[in-house]
Amino acid sequence: MPTLNISELSILLVEPSPTQLKVIIKHLEHEGITSIEGVTTGTEALNNISRYAPDLIMSSMYLPDMTATELVTTIRQSTAGQNIPFMLISSETDFKALDPIRQAGVVAILPKPFSHTDLGRALTSTIEFIAPEEISLEHYDTETLRVLVVDDSLMARKHITRVLNNMGITHITTANDGRQGVEIFNANEDAFDLIVTDYNMPVMDGQELIQFIRKKMGNTFIPILMVTSEGNGTRLNNVQQSGVSAICDKPFDPQTVKEMLFRVMN
Repeated sequence: MPTLNISELSILLVEPSPTQLKVIIKHLEHEGITSIEGVTTGTEALNNISRYAPDLIMSSMYLPDMTATELVTTIRQSTAGQNIPFMLISSETDFKALDPIRQAGVVAILPKPFSHTDLGRALTSTIEFIAPEEISLEHYDTETLRVLVVDDSLMARKHITRVLNNMGITHITTANDGRQGVEIFNANEDAFDLIVTDYNMPVMDGQELIQFIRKKMGNTFIPILMVTSEGNGTRLNNVQQSGVSAICDKPFDPQTVKEMLFRVMN
């Protein structure tokens, strides 16, 4: 089990509504968390982070001076904030609004309003991200497992890489779209034990990458894990038919990824 307890988390909460701020703080206190600092704007949050890095940032989507997407992008560009887990709390359901923040590498997206179960699950994902257990695979030595990560978002690649690193997987090669991923894999397919790919990418998307590997290269055995925010059932069904080993939603939840790796690698 992770060595860090939920009650030990220090949280920076960014919420413009004083009423909502109090409500969320009460929920967090109910989980045993006492180190909570509340601010109402993105600027205040950035100033706080520059002085002291919290264990977790929780933010509403729409702030008076910026969106949560702009906030997390700015945080990821700073040295102090590159590795701080970020959780979104929002009633937003529009794919176009949520996809950029998913690509930025949030640990969880909490609906608003949320239940204690929702909150507990999201906080557990944060703990897994901060203080993870290394994964143990029956047929592979994690320290020598070789992974190709394909995603057009630099922040998403960094987030996925960090989650895998935290599991003890360190031999990771990255590609910024499907075409580059195919070129790298085609040059030496024996150099990899696993491919982790996004779905929506320019030049060549994840489905086309899978089809190239499975059909044109005839490689039907390498496990391919797709990590995507795509919600269209027909498209995902087509991906399933292409030969993907497993599909994981963004945010890239460590516990879910562990379970999928157990399944596709063992």
